[in-house]
Amino acid sequence: MEGEEFYYADYKGSKDFTQHNVKTANATGFGAAADDYAQRGIDLNEQLIRNKPATFFMRVNSNAMIGAGIHGGDVVIVDRSLEPRNGKVVIAVLNGEMLIRYYERFNNRVRLLPATDKLAPLEIDNCTQFSIWGVVTYVIHTV
Repeated sequence: MEGEEFYYADYKGSKDFTQHNVKTANATGFGAAADDYAQRGIDLNEQLIRNKPATFFMRVNSNAMIGAGIHGGDVVIVDRSLEPRNGKVVIAVLNGEMLIRYYERFNNRVRLLPATDKLAPLEIDNCTQFSIWGVVTYVIHTV
């Protein structure tokens, strides 16, 4: 096999291997023209979460808010740092049970309103253990 040249990999397992050991490498040149117009992908955390430490994802397992477009199996994004306001969808804890309902406060009385005719509004009195766990900011609806 005279006259034939054999090329072997220059890398022998040493940490001293550099780009200069590769005879055919060309590290010069220009980037692709399309790189100037490249955009990052959409990061849903940046778009949907305002306060990361206080934000939670919860899966809904009732149809109490079906009239508001929140169905069983949907995921709601809940921000615990927000104060509840009239008409906002909240996650409430009532006697140890978590509920998803509209929040309504009128004349120092609080009511939790469902978005279905099958359930009645809940009047909150002083005898019940009640707290607002968080305010729903977004709904991820499964199709």
